[in-house]
Amino acid sequence: MIEASYLNNQFLIAMPSMDDPHFSHTVTYLCQHTDDGALGIVINRPTGMKLGEIFQQIGIKTDLEEVSNTPVFAGGPVQQERGFVIHSPCEQHWDSSITTADNITLTSSKDVLEAIAQGKGPKNYLIALGYAGWSKGQLEQEMIENTWLNTPCGESIIYHTPINERWNAAAKQLGIDINRLTTGAGHG
Repeated sequence: MIEASYLNNQFLIAMPSMDDPHFSHTVTYLCQHTDDGALGIVINRPTGMKLGEIFQQIGIKTDLEEVSNTPVFAGGPVQQERGFVIHSPCEQHWDSSITTADNITLTSSKDVLEAIAQGKGPKNYLIALGYAGWSKGQLEQEMIENTWLNTPCGESIIYHTPINERWNAAAKQLGIDINRLTTGAGHG
């Protein structure tokens, strides 16, 4: 029996030839990948909204300007009205969290946003609306078709790399300049 290989806690890097407007030149953090499918959050596609706007819409108050000016990302085309927070672990437990790696948690409950607004939330976080989802076997097929490159997650890319540099930075983890790849390059 062949052991399944899953891509949990990996980056999916869109190949330069990707023409899907939701994923062109994106880096997706793969939070969950099982035999039933996969769920990821795009980490380099800002919506143009700031966290302060989200707080206003859901009735959370904050006096922290830095928090209010945090960019909100388009996490993917599925359930774009739903919020997700990728964050570093902390001692507090949130209502709806999954640990995706030793150093990364995904939370989709309002309580983490309330803590962030008060300056009591996780040290590092990324806020996204929506997610990227793949049905059973879909991601595996896209990998065979050279749609994506994958590399282990680089936590600093999620939280500390400038947004417009994340696609190149993730590819550099593989030792490549993604802008030099041709259409036929990738997994074979």
